[in-house]
Amino acid sequence: MAGTAQVLIPASPVLEQPKIKIENLSKAYQVRNGRLIALSDANLDIMPNEFISVVGPSGCGKTTLLNIIAGLEQATSGNVEVDGKKVTGPGKERGVVFQQYALFPWKTVIKNIEFGLKLRGYSKAERRERAEQYLKYVNLKDFAHAYPKELSGGMKQRVAIARAYAVQPEVLLMDEPFGALDAQTRAQLQEDLLKTWQTEKKTCFFITHDVEEAVILGQRVVIMSARPGRIKEIIDVDIPYPRDQTTKMDPRFIEIKNEIWSKVYKEYLEVQK
Repeated sequence: MAGTAQVLIPASPVLEQPKIKIENLSKAYQVRNGRLIALSDANLDIMPNEFISVVGPSGCGKTTLLNIIAGLEQATSGNVEVDGKKVTGPGKERGVVFQQYALFPWKTVIKNIEFGLKLRGYSKAERRERAEQYLKYVNLKDFAHAYPKELSGGMKQRVAIARAYAVQPEVLLMDEPFGALDAQTRAQLQEDLLKTWQTEKKTCFFITHDVEEAVILGQRVVIMSARPGRIKEIIDVDIPYPRDQTTKMDPRFIEIKNEIWSKVYKEYLEVQK
């Protein structure tokens, strides 16, 4: 008797879980005239190693959202999880880079980078080795023993980024880190950040007012509405990496940039009403 034919059933694909899960997130502040709603019912899944850019008019809650993910503020309602664990405060898996460099002026560049490593309990030798590694990433190895007052704005921001990367966070939260820089320095730091991200593969959440910057960096661009801040739309940036400044001349880049700009400008007009 012939054997019964076997039917192979393919295994179900393993669905990747979000690195960051934002659910029904709202934030309100008590102000003199009553209650100010900064965020309203925000929902977003960010996948491991994904680079998310966030744009929207001033006052739409971008920074509030970042601060809640960082654990620096508490939500009024809703939930943020990182790797399935609710965020209740700052954590070593999350690093933050602000627009203001927040460097210690009395410490050298390399000592600034080593500071977070010292807090984490790394030995002196380990701190020095890792700090030197990230100084190379941001092209500042020749300035290891300089003080912040001796650096340009762009160089200070590179130190801040190296410091954030050195402690090996799984998530990097960046709040307009290049906003105060001149156009040429900004362009160079965009390329440096992309190269480092492609090497390190962190999950990045990057806030910017510059739509062009959002598109050159992000895999997806989150557009936030005028206050109360909501996630209005998410645009996929279907442009392959590596990207550099020549990418900005690509017709597809220009098309995506113009689409996002028109949506952001519409929200800006809502603020003016």
